[in-house]
Amino acid sequence: MADIVYVVGLGPGDPQFLTAQAQSALEEAEVLCGYPVYLDLVRPYYPEKEYYATGMTKELDRCRWALETAHSGRTVALVCSGDAGVYGMASPLLELAEGCPDVTVEVVPGLTAALSGGAVLGAPLAHDFCVLSLSDRLTPWEVIEKRLAAAAMGDFCMAVYNPSSKGRPDYLARAVRILLQNGKAPDTVCGLVRNIGREGQSAQVLTLAQLEQTPVDMFTTVYIGNRNTRVLQGRMVTPRGYRI
Repeated sequence: MADIVYVVGLGPGDPQFLTAQAQSALEEAEVLCGYPVYLDLVRPYYPEKEYYATGMTKELDRCRWALETAHSGRTVALVCSGDAGVYGMASPLLELAEGCPDVTVEVVPGLTAALSGGAVLGAPLAHDFCVLSLSDRLTPWEVIEKRLAAAAMGDFCMAVYNPSSKGRPDYLARAVRILLQNGKAPDTVCGLVRNIGREGQSAQVLTLAQLEQTPVDMFTTVYIGNRNTRVLQGRMVTPRGYRI
């Protein structure tokens, strides 16, 4: 068999959200590597596997190790939460794989937070939407500001990842102010889902004005509606446009 690295999106973490393709890749792999928290999600189901973990900010080291291990003849699964191609490990792995032409990279999709959390709330992303991260670790805040303003001016529904952390507790409030300044109304319907698909999952529907004052953390995904988004029986719903 060819030298291969599967880069696998695990979805929210519970095995019920794992795709059949992801299960097949995990079963085929001899070694699973990833961030410790994500490896812990699958370790109970594959206790016989070998595991290799690296900490936060060591993503490139993880990718290099996966490619080198695959080149030595062992099948590797590099795992991440959500979808491997949405703020996941597929992109850096494919960039580094240019230097390892003998290794095949297979991207295995997973259920990203925008979709799994959206299902908890109802149907917040049923029309045109965009996905933004408020983390400025890899993207300058000035660029994030421009993207927020453009999304507001286009009246996109939005799924917002990494809305806050200990080092940047006010980023969501700053983002809300940018949206308000660029055309989003204060009564725009919004939603929050924390710990999607995991123990302690919680959800809340609120307005954009209320969102500015609401504390969130890195385990929260934020949803911001468009001008037509509304609350129906407690659910956040963005109409497709059908005449009902």
